[in-house]
Amino acid sequence: MTTLEDKLLGEKAHCYCSSSESEGEKSDDDSNNEIQTTSVVKEADAVPRPDPYKWEGSSTNTGPKGVMKDWQRFKQLETEKRAEQEKERQALIQKLSLTCKSALEEEREKSADIDSEMAELLSDEFLLQFQKQRMEEMMAKLATLPRFGKVVNIKDGQEFLDAIDKEDKAVTVVVHIYEESVPGCEAMNGSLISLSQDYQQVKFCKMIGSVAGISKRFKISGVPALLVYKAGQLVGNFVRVSEELGDDFFSEDVESFLLEHGMLPDKTCVPSIIKSQNDADDSDLSLE
Repeated sequence: MTTLEDKLLGEKAHCYCSSSESEGEKSDDDSNNEIQTTSVVKEADAVPRPDPYKWEGSSTNTGPKGVMKDWQRFKQLETEKRAEQEKERQALIQKLSLTCKSALEEEREKSADIDSEMAELLSDEFLLQFQKQRMEEMMAKLATLPRFGKVVNIKDGQEFLDAIDKEDKAVTVVVHIYEESVPGCEAMNGSLISLSQDYQQVKFCKMIGSVAGISKRFKISGVPALLVYKAGQLVGNFVRVSEELGDDFFSEDVESFLLEHGMLPDKTCVPSIIKSQNDADDSDLSLE
């Protein structure tokens, strides 16, 4: 039978818990919590606390003085870098200048060596003797050329070809194409007669235009004409020479004209070696 106490406290069989058991369990839990709290407190006490008045680390002064100090440091580093670059540039310039100078000096020394060697070579008696010998051989070869001393009159085309092709290759052949009725042709024939005496190793010829088979127009406006051949090749072609010399001229005028164009050998261009030898020979003859 359920009593009033059971109704107030609940049925003991299902809902009621013994107060003694609960109190025992609660006391055990409280003791464990106290032990843990005590150990944590001890550990916290073991760690040293930082001094609130002691500063560790670094900080940046962002005030005006700090900014000015940073700017001065930056300019100092920039100046040092610029000075280092300028030093490197000056060293490079000096190196290049020394290289160029040495190259120029080497070139100058090489040129001086070549000049000295050439001077020694040119002053060598053996070389002078060799040059003299070669010049004498050339002069001797010219002396063997045929001599003419007159103006050859060509009568037909075959003689014209023979006068050129059958002649020595070293002989210069000057052919005057003329017409008797054209002014200037007579003066040219007279001038060639005089030149044939002065240049006897040059073959001077004359030929009427009708014999050469030239056109009527050329007979009127192309003569007097001078054709110069050497070794069978035409080396000079001068038409209407009277336009430059006039209708009345002399042998000196024709000579200057041919010398100017390189058609005659210049007698004034005698090698110094041959000239000195000739002068020595003349002095020996005068002493005798």
